[in-house]
Amino acid sequence: MVLFATRFGLTTMLLTLLVACGGGGGNSSAPAATTGSGSTSNWTAGSFKPASDYDAMCAEPRSGSFPDVQGAVTDENFWLRSYSNDTYLWYDEITDVDPGTIDDALDYFDLMKTFETTPSGNPKDKFHFTYDTEAWEKLSQSGISAGYGIEFFRVSSSSPRSWLVALVQPGTTAAAANLARGAELLEVDGVDFVNGSDVDTLNAALFPETLGEAHEFVFLDLNAAAPRTVTLVSEEVTLTPVQSVKTFDTASGMVGYMLFNEHIATAEALLIDAFETFAAAQVSDLIVDMRYNGGGYLDIANALASMIAGDFATGHTFSELEFNDKYPDRNPITGASLSPTLFTSAAPGFSVPAGTPLPKLNLTRVFILAGSGTCSASEAVINGLRGIGTEVVLIGDTTCGKPYGFYAIDNCGTTYFTIQFRGVNALGFGDYTDGFSPADIDPDFAGTLIPGCYVEDDLSHSLGDSAEARLSAALDYRDAGQCVVAAAGLQQKPYHPLAQIKGQVVKARPLQSMILRH
Repeated sequence: MVLFATRFGLTTMLLTLLVACGGGGGNSSAPAATTGSGSTSNWTAGSFKPASDYDAMCAEPRSGSFPDVQGAVTDENFWLRSYSNDTYLWYDEITDVDPGTIDDALDYFDLMKTFETTPSGNPKDKFHFTYDTEAWEKLSQSGISAGYGIEFFRVSSSSPRSWLVALVQPGTTAAAANLARGAELLEVDGVDFVNGSDVDTLNAALFPETLGEAHEFVFLDLNAAAPRTVTLVSEEVTLTPVQSVKTFDTASGMVGYMLFNEHIATAEALLIDAFETFAAAQVSDLIVDMRYNGGGYLDIANALASMIAGDFATGHTFSELEFNDKYPDRNPITGASLSPTLFTSAAPGFSVPAGTPLPKLNLTRVFILAGSGTCSASEAVINGLRGIGTEVVLIGDTTCGKPYGFYAIDNCGTTYFTIQFRGVNALGFGDYTDGFSPADIDPDFAGTLIPGCYVEDDLSHSLGDSAEARLSAALDYRDAGQCVVAAAGLQQKPYHPLAQIKGQVVKARPLQSMILRH
């Protein structure tokens, strides 16, 4: 059983990162215009039929209850061309390429985007990707992916490499091996991970393509005198998107904390449970740890923000979507008239019945622990709350900067993610492509500064431990009303060296996105 058979999925992530941190794939420069010479596609530049004319016309139709009919790669390319021209946010920046000249639909999709850059020189579209449809449905609806249950903190992906365990999903093979945050990866199936050149072996073990594969890893646990060897077996891992729900009883009131890692369907019920716990404890402040939350469903983000702000948010705009100029008044995917999405009092219905009343904390302030892995739907929570005047205090590092989103659209067994909208808050603000940043970061930073403290990630403590650097800084800020360390003109607290390193936890691409349901 092959899982994550996707162009930008986890199976190719290590090899990509060994060359240059990031990911995304595809061509990095605009394609040359083609003339159609040698093609039998009857393509006419600038002339587009409806994408529906090519729906489910597949080179390799799926069997079973799918609408697929026999077609060709050219038909799939024509579908991509028309769909992109119709719905892509920057459709007028796509070079029109003859569908008959590209013999792979995924390669053709790589061309159906803008190749322009931002004023800072970064690619304008960094978020164009595909996913195997079956794998996407498992991941988004049930939180199921293939692997060992480890998310790695990538400090350096070129030799000498440095990867550390950032978190371990409960109930997985990694948890059974007692792997924990801060453990350093040294060796994989006999290959030196730090300096080895056999990336094929490293890839095969770190990102297994089949279930039941056994691979040998050598880790140096945090504060251990010697490394140890563990055997991990690849399995279907069910993500637990909400963890470490707890409260801290302080002299100035009860403080709630939760680790929130993915805006997936199963998060809905877990978030409701967490907020019922916080409401029962009568918390006066809340710390939401989204340092590794790359995004997901925008409806989940709305539910989270609504439970934080509570009654004050009722009737106000959480987010308003802006599509391309062909659709100033309606949604190109659903056909519905465009209107702002309001903060909600009821669950959207992912893992609890739609309409279930949401618990409310009625807070005027929230602390967000964030970093470069905080993207998309997570940033929408920040932006939406700020739009209605809720004070958001950011502790950590700059978020990834992704105000864009899309619908997940399947055709012929591949789910396509192409940018279709930008989200703005009640104030009409959505220009945070360089991310949100704590106000005490380098003043030359080009992004959007908001109240908070710059604190590097701390892998020397468990997430949710009050001694962990970012959580500790949030609790200090709450007491002092400012960044205690920065205000004192001192260096950061003398944490373990793993509390002062830079890196990133890279997730599967759909978990770094802002996605709408059909």
